[in-house]
Amino acid sequence: MRTGIANLPLHGHHCPRWLFDRMVRLSAAIVEAVVEEFGPREVLRRMSDPFWFQAFGCVVGFDWHSSGLTTVLCGALKQGMAPRQKDAGIFFAGGKAMVSRKTPHEIASYTDRYALPDHVVDLQYASRMCAKVDSAAVQDGYQIYQHFFMFTADGSWAVVQQGMDGQNGWARRYHWLSDNLLSYVEEPHVAVCGQSGSNVLNMVSRESDRARSASVFQTQEKPEKIITALKKIAALPKEQIASLSLPAAHPVPQAGRIEKTLRRLYDLQPENYEQLLAAQGVGPATVRAFALVGEVVYGVRASFRDPVRYSFAHGGKDGHPYPVDRQNYDRTIDMLETALRRVRVGERDKLDALGRLAKLQKGFSS
Repeated sequence: MRTGIANLPLHGHHCPRWLFDRMVRLSAAIVEAVVEEFGPREVLRRMSDPFWFQAFGCVVGFDWHSSGLTTVLCGALKQGMAPRQKDAGIFFAGGKAMVSRKTPHEIASYTDRYALPDHVVDLQYASRMCAKVDSAAVQDGYQIYQHFFMFTADGSWAVVQQGMDGQNGWARRYHWLSDNLLSYVEEPHVAVCGQSGSNVLNMVSRESDRARSASVFQTQEKPEKIITALKKIAALPKEQIASLSLPAAHPVPQAGRIEKTLRRLYDLQPENYEQLLAAQGVGPATVRAFALVGEVVYGVRASFRDPVRYSFAHGGKDGHPYPVDRQNYDRTIDMLETALRRVRVGERDKLDALGRLAKLQKGFSS
């Protein structure tokens, strides 16, 4: 059975109302405990840690290995913290599907409602760039459908996103954190969780630096020149197209589809790849077109290294895909136990959660 953190089966698990209500209470209580002990920014750091996030979802009671853990946990946490986020100093926006599109409005709404320092523009930009990188600059075959955005009053933020592969029904998760983020377009993730794939166009890889520069250079060329190059690529024999090692799900784009975007970029004249990616209308087809022309015309190849870095929460007790990292596993449990001791919820909830932790610890230490 495949049990990766985020190559997770989309079983469509139904979460009973009684369980979801319990998750709402317990997840919010744990976050409040972490805030009380370590401050609101620590919540961002922990949510961006794929190990802690996965353990968090297990402790509050959801199926440990399905994609539903991400969406249900985020939904429960957002609901549970809604009346408490002002006092906690951490705010939750976005969610699954259409709810994710409300993120910019929610950021502005919270700032206005709670009289927060005005970081609205920067926070909205961060939300948009995280979504754009994982949907356009990293072309791994997973369609982003979950965008959960967390921020504190000082403008710090974290993002948990999830994408779905419509062909095989599996998901992968993307974690972001503003702390120490040097660039949105070069190795920006804290973690990308899933099983490594092949032929993944990764324009935010360090190895794609020259390809990004070539893409920016192309925006300074007359759009007709790029379109002509794309048409020539489209006319190449299939065996030559295959030699470019392009993802099977991403064929050579039709030149006419991106002409409008090319003209907009030519007028904009972006100074760097981040400005290019942030521009209106730039999506997977535009990113792929520049990568194609960069390789064929300028001889600069983009990276096809999958950015996935984590595939299991703590390894497997049978040693597959690797033995349990006991130090990391114990660290996760210790953090959660410390938080749970401070939880002011019903005694039954507390005991049940600690009981699950004890079982996890016993099972993986045997």
